[in-house]
Amino acid sequence: MSYERLRERYATGETPWDHELPPPEVVTMLTHLPPGRALDLGCGYGRAAIYMAQRGWQVDAIDFIDLAIVGARRRAEQAGVLDRIQFRVGSVTDLHYLTGPYDFALDVGCMHNFDNEMLRSYRDEVTRLLQPGGYYLLFAHLRTEPVEYDSDGRPRWLAEERLYELFTAAFQLDRVEHGQTQMPDQPPWPSAWFWFRRRQSALPQ
Repeated sequence: MSYERLRERYATGETPWDHELPPPEVVTMLTHLPPGRALDLGCGYGRAAIYMAQRGWQVDAIDFIDLAIVGARRRAEQAGVLDRIQFRVGSVTDLHYLTGPYDFALDVGCMHNFDNEMLRSYRDEVTRLLQPGGYYLLFAHLRTEPVEYDSDGRPRWLAEERLYELFTAAFQLDRVEHGQTQMPDQPPWPSAWFWFRRRQSALPQ
């Protein structure tokens, strides 16, 4: 989805992904992790970042839509956890201003519309920032045939084999759960959750 279309959705309140709590996969994951430093990549209105901060995490939360970050800061302040979250407007493919290590990285539906160059930059940033043994939880819509294209001419959604090509050298895949995403007035499409762990040392590429 293009920047203009996504920003319009925030401006008009057309955000069907906006819920009070993070997805149950995120909630379950966090019950097994001690609080530490977390990255929320494509944080939207900050539901996951706020949930983590309420449980003792220190969070850096990034989204490229300014209206999302304005709303996220307001909600975090209302929840009393703004001091535990650093919200930033920017691209998750360029996080040069952040310094690791982080214990946990979360992406719920952000990187699955990136082109190959953006995917490589994103992978490099997550790899740089996440400490060895740290966890990376990803939710992504998966590409089907024939390939669909967005308004910018980029292929829509993520090819699962491309994900593995990008991340296998630095990350171990612990688990994957395939499913379907259903949005109002749209046919369902395939999606999946991926549980990765940062390797102690990268494999040769």
